[in-house]
Amino acid sequence: MNTPVTTESVEFSTNTNSAPLLQVTDLHTSFSIKAGEVKAVRGVSFSLDQGKTLGVVGESGSGKTVLARSIMRLNLGGNVNTTGQAVFEGKELFGCSMREMQNLWGNEMAMVFQDPMTSLNPLVKVGRQVTEHVRQHLGASRSEAKSLAIDLLKEVRIPEPESRLNAYPHELSGGMRQRICIAIALACEPTLLFADEPTTALDVTVQHQILNLLNREQQERHMAMILITHDLGVVAGRTDETMVMYAGNVVEQAPTSSLFADMQHPYTEALLRSIPRTTQRSHTRLAAIAGRPPDLIKPPSGCAFSPRCPYVQEKCRQEAPPLQTTDDPAHKSACWFPVGTPENKEAFARNLAAKLPQTLSVAEGSMVDTNQLLDQAATAEENN
Repeated sequence: MNTPVTTESVEFSTNTNSAPLLQVTDLHTSFSIKAGEVKAVRGVSFSLDQGKTLGVVGESGSGKTVLARSIMRLNLGGNVNTTGQAVFEGKELFGCSMREMQNLWGNEMAMVFQDPMTSLNPLVKVGRQVTEHVRQHLGASRSEAKSLAIDLLKEVRIPEPESRLNAYPHELSGGMRQRICIAIALACEPTLLFADEPTTALDVTVQHQILNLLNREQQERHMAMILITHDLGVVAGRTDETMVMYAGNVVEQAPTSSLFADMQHPYTEALLRSIPRTTQRSHTRLAAIAGRPPDLIKPPSGCAFSPRCPYVQEKCRQEAPPLQTTDDPAHKSACWFPVGTPENKEAFARNLAAKLPQTLSVAEGSMVDTNQLLDQAATAEENN
């Protein structure tokens, strides 16, 4: 059995000789609305080195995009409250003026937004949108900016780049629009790139091309990248580290290879279970995560995932588990009954015997031996 050891902060940095490129500490972001205060990000900490890739995974509403926009100071409005620290290249971002942030946007850090149709101005030609940052930050002339724009479009595999400069966004396909957004983000060669759901609403083959494009550009430019997605399959083999978020919290984080080899949080396991597989028979029912994400105005007491967790116990409903490490100091999760431990198996057996809906759903989907689990539950009760 692994003995948990609580850790107060989580660092992804593997470079011990210098400070990380980005250091985020205890980041909280909330939005004040009429119904109350929406706690979108609740105490996230991590660090990222130059040239490394961090994957941020979770369902819609888990706080992934708000986290990225908070770091870049893009959550504008009087109802936004952000606390904590975000240090980029030694500079505290939350202490910068908006003018200082504008100098960083595009030049030092950039974002590829998840919907290229809404992130591109439909009334402005592609050429002007690609050259805007170049002319503002690099002081390039009109002809120099146009030449650079053509080179960028070639680099992101846009056919006939000269003619595309005079096109409007609606004249291009979804995949081409996303490539345009990537070209805009890379125009000033940023040190840090946020890719927010860069493959949303794209065909599977186009998704693969876009992800390969991002990986190639990152390696050639030695950029750091934060890849935001709801799909664990996207981060597999493409990120150095993976951070899983749920209800504004980090519930598990580890080197990506370690995460897939030894998932410890039930939510991470549920995300992986919900991925369709080509080995499944035709018309096989997809494995959905039971229940709904929590209300971020009034989140549940204890573990936020407890109402949907197949392993939930009374302790989970009463006490929020801290982010902990087991035998592997680089692998951390926030769960009282980590996946794969004897306590986890006993909890599952007890919930199955009690016919907990989310537990029954998982049991039916995994084709487990129900009688064997019931015997385990009876043994557990006798031991207690």
